[in-house]
Amino acid sequence: MTIEPPAADEPRLPFGPRDPGDAWVVAPTGEQYWGRFGAAGLLAIDPALGVLLQHRVSWSHFGDTWALPGGARHEGESAVDAALREAQEEAGVPDGATRPRLLSVLDLGYWSYTTLVADVVEPFEAVITDRESHELAWVPIDEVDELPLHPGFASSWRVLRAALSVRPAIVVDAANVVGSVPDGWWRDRPGAATRLLERVAGLAERGVRAQELGLAEDVWFPEWSVVVEGAARDVAARDEIHVVRAPGEGDDTIAATARDLVDHGRTVIVVTSDRELSQRAADAGASVRGARWLLDQL
Repeated sequence: MTIEPPAADEPRLPFGPRDPGDAWVVAPTGEQYWGRFGAAGLLAIDPALGVLLQHRVSWSHFGDTWALPGGARHEGESAVDAALREAQEEAGVPDGATRPRLLSVLDLGYWSYTTLVADVVEPFEAVITDRESHELAWVPIDEVDELPLHPGFASSWRVLRAALSVRPAIVVDAANVVGSVPDGWWRDRPGAATRLLERVAGLAERGVRAQELGLAEDVWFPEWSVVVEGAARDVAARDEIHVVRAPGEGDDTIAATARDLVDHGRTVIVVTSDRELSQRAADAGASVRGARWLLDQL
């Protein structure tokens, strides 16, 4: 599906700098890269439509090629925030329409480009909202290579495409993790579980380094399921994570949750130090990390 720009009588001219980050960085070998503080772009994936790409205008760097909605980062701006802001400015991507899955970083030392791979969770219509696009299009994954791609995107696409089949998920045995730290949790089990959920929610927003998950690339944003049981079942829900309330034995719910995620194509890690549950998780097709692994991430 292609979105054409609105007709306009005025010429399509590049904008002047609007932020200190809107400036060229010159490499030691003379190449120029846009973004004094680096740049970022959004690779939005819609399971029905494909990936959202931008046909760049002629006057842009490597004009008339296809690439991601993106641009220069602002000073102090995170790569995630920059990618989402640029996608909103250039393609009208609404707030909350995507869920981060992966950050892939090209770091040249003097300049960096970060690709935020994100899943569309609320379908939206892309809209050309500035003069940097000939058109926007949802392109099926198998057809991306048929387009004249921006050289930088063409290089990264070879790596990113392989990563699109990976969907990490983490299932946390909350009782086991809470119980691994002798901080008086037994006096207030709901309170201890709530504190764990708050910390896991923060980690869900920050992401997990790829090497901690045994994956390639840089930072991943797994789907988090935290299983609570007993007196902790009544803890409040969290937007960033799935709170799974075990109706009975927590181990049964954890094993079932892990198996269901594996059956749906997820790469699953179960966090527990319980030996019997670890074996059940492995039998379900998940890998296992101990409670200390999660505490170290937190």
